[in-house]
Amino acid sequence: MSIPNSCSIAPVTDSFVFERAFAICTEKTLRNLPALAASGRTWAFHPVGHYEEWIEGFLEIGNWTAGFFAGMGVLGWRQSGNLAFLHRLLELEPLFQRKVTEGAADTMHDLGFLFSPYAVALATLTGEGKFRDLGIRAAELLAGRFIPAGNYIRAWGRMDEQGTNYDGLAIIDCMMNLPLLYWAGEVTGEARFREIALRHSDTTLAHFIREDGSVYHSFRFHEDGTPKGPDNYCGRAVESHWARGAAWAMYGFALGYRHTRDERYLEASMKVTRKWVSLLDEEVVPVWDFRLGEGETKLRDSSAAAIAVCAIQELGALGNADAEMIVTKKALLARLCSDDYFDSRLGVRGVLKKGEVGDGVGKARYAYTSWGDYFFMEGLAREIGVEVSWW
Repeated sequence: MSIPNSCSIAPVTDSFVFERAFAICTEKTLRNLPALAASGRTWAFHPVGHYEEWIEGFLEIGNWTAGFFAGMGVLGWRQSGNLAFLHRLLELEPLFQRKVTEGAADTMHDLGFLFSPYAVALATLTGEGKFRDLGIRAAELLAGRFIPAGNYIRAWGRMDEQGTNYDGLAIIDCMMNLPLLYWAGEVTGEARFREIALRHSDTTLAHFIREDGSVYHSFRFHEDGTPKGPDNYCGRAVESHWARGAAWAMYGFALGYRHTRDERYLEASMKVTRKWVSLLDEEVVPVWDFRLGEGETKLRDSSAAAIAVCAIQELGALGNADAEMIVTKKALLARLCSDDYFDSRLGVRGVLKKGEVGDGVGKARYAYTSWGDYFFMEGLAREIGVEVSWW
């Protein structure tokens, strides 16, 4: 992209601005975690940030977001050293344990989103075996969704249910779940975890990334594993370019490179990132789909911006973010810290306004999103020097 004028705000984003935003995130997290644990439910998104009004049981198959609140608690603990965060995280343990035992059949490919910021983080930071075992159990369930004939991880639906609309379906989001498998392979010494992650990554590389660096949301396979063709659930259309899906690819392939040093994964992340950056406009925060039709409302997606920040930070840590990416990262984070997107009110559980959620296939609406909040806080954390070690 030609760096927009609004990117001139990047030099103004002193650490003070980021530290203030991070401090507010930590305060909200310290208030949110006990309420989340006491509710026995999960929270996902809400139009005005009142996550507690989200009605969904923790063990229900739709829960893919509880790990984001846990991850925010880990970030708060890492930065502050305040053991209150750890105590609140421990209150969530029975729910996460039940999720992979009595609720094991009702899990999807989002096990990495759920358990990397919780079990892997706590196993790494505390050294306690119960968190290691919890993370390995989650990785086993994720590995159980692998379809060898097609070399992909099935995204949605129970694995004991066939003949549904989710048969043969893989989606781009899964790239962010693969770090759970890499971690499990490292701590157990079992090669199958890493092998599954590699095979799914190669399939994603072959079928999701277009020549121009844009990304399909989903892809389908026949029962015998042969490719069927692209599909869409979250973007504007099959041939569109969903901003958040591309951000998942940016970050997921960068992490894949970190775990494997496979240059193809780095090249994929760089290609998708350059394309993503080139499509930004003066608002900096992206439209929810880069291929909206003429006259369609340019709804933004703060969550896609937050994920992209983390992706570029990862590329930077790997020594591969170019100057344009770095300037864009700063501009994105600064824009998210503005009143247009950042809700500093402690009475509102949500953090980032104007995240995009589906309103039926091909349609979108605004909401505060748990994933946007988490990746915003992770981006702030990395920018002020807090180590993130669970992806």
